[in-house]
Amino acid sequence: MSLKDLLQIDIPLIQAPMAGVQLHELAAAVSNVGALGSLPCAMLDATGLEQELMALHSRTDKPFNLNFFCHTPAHADAEREAQWRAALAPYYAELGIDPASIPSGPWRQPFSTELAEVLERFKPAVVSFHFGLPAPELLQRVKATGAKVLSSATTVEEAIWLEQHGADAIIAQGLEAGGHRGMFLSEDITTQLGTFALLPQVVAAVQVPVIAAGGIADAQGVRAAMSLGASGVQIGTAYLCTPQASTSAIHRAALQSPAARHTALTNLFSGRPARGIVNRVMRELGPISKVAPGFPLATAAITPLRSKAESQGSGDFTPLWSGQNASGCKDVDAAQLTLELAQGFTY
Repeated sequence: MSLKDLLQIDIPLIQAPMAGVQLHELAAAVSNVGALGSLPCAMLDATGLEQELMALHSRTDKPFNLNFFCHTPAHADAEREAQWRAALAPYYAELGIDPASIPSGPWRQPFSTELAEVLERFKPAVVSFHFGLPAPELLQRVKATGAKVLSSATTVEEAIWLEQHGADAIIAQGLEAGGHRGMFLSEDITTQLGTFALLPQVVAAVQVPVIAAGGIADAQGVRAAMSLGASGVQIGTAYLCTPQASTSAIHRAALQSPAARHTALTNLFSGRPARGIVNRVMRELGPISKVAPGFPLATAAITPLRSKAESQGSGDFTPLWSGQNASGCKDVDAAQLTLELAQGFTY
């Protein structure tokens, strides 16, 4: 079955869900022109999800994708948290922040029974997951709504695992992709492959449709992915400067500057590897820190630095998420951008 038939869309393109920089406006704009818009749900509770779904339904009657994280939250480690705050102490002093005033705790919750109950009421067409798949009983509840299930694989082994455990299609997430790596069978970054190395290997290893993600920024990139066996593409970074995205002015400026040519995987902002534009804190602490608490616990201690610096016009402590190819990131309407990207498909 083709990806278009599986997902009931006209254009086999998925707008990548990007938590923190978009909500329903972007998803609706993409879905309305026949591709698959995505709503990032990793930072929404059940009430917030309901509100976003009602807003989304008011703007489109086309299929859309709801994306959730299904990680196992790291256990709090007082010693590691103390080491992390010690590493950030000079920055607290510089920006006049009292470390004692900073609470600890997670910022992103994994998919849960409460969220499943919302899906059972709204019955979305597509649900996608990052970091594997949820527990079998939760996955079964999602599938019982009629939703098609997607998830990201960063290795051939992950793709095979996802197919064996119920994914209807697999997103082959290359190393170039912006934001969090979807890796879940290993924490070894050396296992990660570039999109055009990973894609044909995944296509050869599984029977379900494979969606290419990472470094695709224009119609030419779409054509290249399809020529390597992709059933469709997922694109995120190119949408970050559209008016429908909620990307901050600081983030937009970075994306459209020469700085966007230098990205790196970093765990400083969440505790898990994610690709973003290299900024001051990444340069000075190193993009990967051994003392950063596990995902998502690292977020709490660095967020006050981000907030204070942003209030002064600086992105020194901001996760400036971006893929390695930000050349397609333009200030054009998301619908127009989708149609431009769709020129890369041969029907």
